[in-house]
Amino acid sequence: MTYIGVNGKPTPLNEAVISVMDHGFMYGMGLFETFRTYGGRPCLLDRHLERLREGCRVLGIPYEGRRDRLEAEIAELLALNGLEDSYLRLTVSAGPGPLGLTTEPYAEPKVILYVKPLPNSGPELYRLGKTLWRLSTPRNTPESGVRLKSLHYMNNMLARRELAEYERRTARAANAEGAGTAAAVRPQPAEGMMLTADGFLAEGIASNLFFVRNGKLYTPEIGTGILPGITRRTVLELAGAHGWAVEEGRYTWDELRGANEVFVTNSIQELVPVTRLAEPGGREISVGDGEIGKVTERLLYFYRERVGS
Repeated sequence: MTYIGVNGKPTPLNEAVISVMDHGFMYGMGLFETFRTYGGRPCLLDRHLERLREGCRVLGIPYEGRRDRLEAEIAELLALNGLEDSYLRLTVSAGPGPLGLTTEPYAEPKVILYVKPLPNSGPELYRLGKTLWRLSTPRNTPESGVRLKSLHYMNNMLARRELAEYERRTARAANAEGAGTAAAVRPQPAEGMMLTADGFLAEGIASNLFFVRNGKLYTPEIGTGILPGITRRTVLELAGAHGWAVEEGRYTWDELRGANEVFVTNSIQELVPVTRLAEPGGREISVGDGEIGKVTERLLYFYRERVGS
C-alpha cells in the first residue's frame, strides 16, 4: 500500500480525496515543489519552502511551511513506504471556495505530500546524456511577474505530448533500421525545449537550460518567463564560486547549436548533459564529442558535493 501525506497525516493513496469546490481543482489556484532525498534527507528544502511560501503569499493562500514538521512527515512516509530515498512532490492547493472568481484570501488550503521511488536513471545517463528536441509548442508567459510553479500545467502537458510524438517517431525509425538484428535499438532519453513567442530559448518541459561556449556558461534569463529553478540557482552559485564566467540573457536555438556543451537541470536528476540537439524537421547534430563535457562534469561533481549525495 502506498501512503501519501494529506494535511500532515499519512493517508493510503486510494483514500485521499479533495473537494470538488477546491480552487486548485477548479481554477488551478495552487503551487507545488518537487525535490528528492539523499540518505533520507530532503535536498535544499529551505530553498524549496522559501519559493513555495512566497508563491502562496502572492496567491493569497495561507501556508506556514514549517521545516521541522515537513521533515518529520517525510521521514514517516519514507518508513511507511519502505523507501530510503524518494521523489517527493509537495502540493499546496488553495482549498474550497465559491463557484466564481473570488478575491477573498483562502482559509483552508489542502497540503498534499506525494512520494514515489526515484527514477532509475543509471550512470549512463550522466555519461551519454540526453537528446534535446526543439519544440513548436511555445513557452507561455507567466501568470504573475515571475513564473510560479503552479498547478496550471497545461503548457507543459502539451509540450510533453509533442515530445512524445517525436520520441515515438524516432523509436519507429530506429527499430526499422535495426530490423533483423538480435534486439531493437533503444531510443536515447529526451527532453523538450520550449522557446518564447519571439523565438528565444526558454526552458525544458521539466528543466532549466545551460550551455557552455569557449569556457563561459550561459543560461536564459528569468525575463524569458522561465521558472527560477532551485537547481539552476545552485549551479549559478557554484559556477561563480569556482571561477567560471556566467551570463544570463536571451539566446537563440542557433546559438545553442554552436555550444561546446549543453546541460539541463532539475531537482530530481540534478545536472544532465545534452549530447544531441534535434529539430521537428528531422535535423540532428551532436554536441561536443557525444559524452558529458568537462565543465558539465565538474559542475555535477560540485553540485553533488554541495547537496551531500
